[in-house]
Amino acid sequence: MTTQIIQQKRTPASTVSSKKIGRPHYGTHIFLLAMAVMWLIPLLWSVYTALRPFADTNKFGYFSIAGHYSLDNFFTAWNQAGMGKYLVNSAIITVPTVLLTLFFASLMAFAVSRFSWKFNVTLLIMFTAGNLLPPQVLAAPLYEMYKFTPLPLSVSDSGNLLNTYYSVILTNTAFQIGFCTFVLSNYMKALPAELTEAALVDGASVWRQYANIIMPLCRPALAAMGTLEVIFIYNDFFWPLLFIQSGDRLPITTGIKNLQGDFLSNYNLIAAGATITIIPTLVVYLLLQRHFVAGLTLGATKG
Repeated sequence: MTTQIIQQKRTPASTVSSKKIGRPHYGTHIFLLAMAVMWLIPLLWSVYTALRPFADTNKFGYFSIAGHYSLDNFFTAWNQAGMGKYLVNSAIITVPTVLLTLFFASLMAFAVSRFSWKFNVTLLIMFTAGNLLPPQVLAAPLYEMYKFTPLPLSVSDSGNLLNTYYSVILTNTAFQIGFCTFVLSNYMKALPAELTEAALVDGASVWRQYANIIMPLCRPALAAMGTLEVIFIYNDFFWPLLFIQSGDRLPITTGIKNLQGDFLSNYNLIAAGATITIIPTLVVYLLLQRHFVAGLTLGATKG
């Protein structure tokens, strides 16, 4: 009898709870759909413009659907701007920068999150505070510093760091380490301390704890950071334009300006070139999508 009374009292509460959990969130779905459409409109409009000849947009306007469509603008943009060469330049800058950033940030995050020492919080605050400084403020000092940094002529034809890939790689690495350190340190703090304590009892060195225990567990976070860093550095326009004067060394984001004329610009051609530049970052995201989502959501819930 008592059991039946308890079940009767519990049933309405569980029913209400299940109703709350299963209730559809129409407002959230509408908001997310609206935001997705807002983000996709510029991309879709760029693709649509790139598929139309310049003569058709002059005749019918950009907001019309009249005329014919083709891939001629994409082939013309690829050949006219020499985008294959600029893509290689972007890879030369992006790949080492991302690897160096993740390596140094992971070392710093490991030091401030897995060990208790006097200056770990201070260093983490300093790295995080560096993200609040606008990079453009340091443009003039960095330019002067690189101009008076001597390099052998076999490494740099200018005799200094200017007009080299090294200047862009060093600058992007320095500015991105703070953000990655902050994210990775929070991720490492969520890992059980017993893992490194057990390794320490077994005689594992600090380097072995970092390389064989912590880093394999940080794979989702590293994938998420790697995806974001590829997008940030690949799309960077300011630093290559400032430090590299030779046109044959520019990355694709600055090299695409070759499609712009002196007196008249073919915006259909520019839209095709801009669409081509999206492809590498889109491929990287699709390849790392599973790890990227896992890295962003891991730690969002407890238990």
